[in-house]
Amino acid sequence: MIIDCHGHYTTEPDALTDYRKAQLAGVDNDPDFVPSAAALDITDDQIREKLEPNQIRLQKERGTDLTIFSPRAVGMGHHLGTAETSIYWAQICNDMIRRVCDLYPDRFVPVCQLPQYPGVEPAKSIPELERCVNEMGFIGVNVNPDPSGAMWTDPPITDRWWYPLWEKMEELQVPGMLHVSGSCNPNFHHTGAHYIAGDTTVFMQLILGDLFADFPGLKFIIPHGGGAVPFHWGRYRGLAQDMGKPPLDEHLLSNVFFDTCVYHQAGIDCMTKVIPEKNILFASEMVGAVRGVDPTTGFNYDDTKRYIDSTPNLDDGQRKAVFEDNVRHVFPRLKI
Repeated sequence: MIIDCHGHYTTEPDALTDYRKAQLAGVDNDPDFVPSAAALDITDDQIREKLEPNQIRLQKERGTDLTIFSPRAVGMGHHLGTAETSIYWAQICNDMIRRVCDLYPDRFVPVCQLPQYPGVEPAKSIPELERCVNEMGFIGVNVNPDPSGAMWTDPPITDRWWYPLWEKMEELQVPGMLHVSGSCNPNFHHTGAHYIAGDTTVFMQLILGDLFADFPGLKFIIPHGGGAVPFHWGRYRGLAQDMGKPPLDEHLLSNVFFDTCVYHQAGIDCMTKVIPEKNILFASEMVGAVRGVDPTTGFNYDDTKRYIDSTPNLDDGQRKAVFEDNVRHVFPRLKI
């Protein structure tokens, strides 16, 4: 079975994005604006009209059986609006994900976003996490390690500021994909710079701390192949050694995993040579960050299954682990 652990709802109906624009415009234009839940009139047919010619068509063409599906990452926009607008926006987006998964239960399983906001304790996001997991059957959560949008104003993820959220995730047995959202800093393009910098930053935060001594059952996925981490594996091994930390496989690799949203063969070859296959989860993030065709291959950049099939660093058993077994291990609530 081929399970894609990293898919976003990037073909949502226009009514959803129109609501978000109006919500943010209300905050910008009226200091007394009071947000409210969306009165969305979206039919099942409107959902089908956008999904079937896009994600579902590509799943079939590329041989993906199931996608672990969450709201659009850049759309989370935790640095936008207010703490209250973030709550309504997270609820609405998560409800839409549940609808998609109900319409296509053999194609998608749900992961939620949180109502994070800069300076607001992560504990405030727990009610929405519990609603999604306990009431709606979500199997994971996207956690933004930088709700400020490239300003990094909140404490690092190893700080006790985050502990109530980590405790609840460990209790619920849901992994967290450490996925930043949009950038408010024009120096950081969101997909080309901010995402990759965020992935690399949280890995270094984890090296500096000792989070998993307190939360041995907590699991994180660092997306986009781990940012710069696999390419600079020797740097991180050496830094951990210089700081007196245990070797990385002991310090982090029982709890930290990387996806395969790396959009060329050489990148996947590097990743699969450096990172143990038990820590690699198949993913494509399609339709997402890079949508074009690679002129050197004739295939889409985000057709990542081809890279796993072609890498010389995995045998058939290891490929099965990357495509399926590791995903089942990291997402214990996934029932197929």
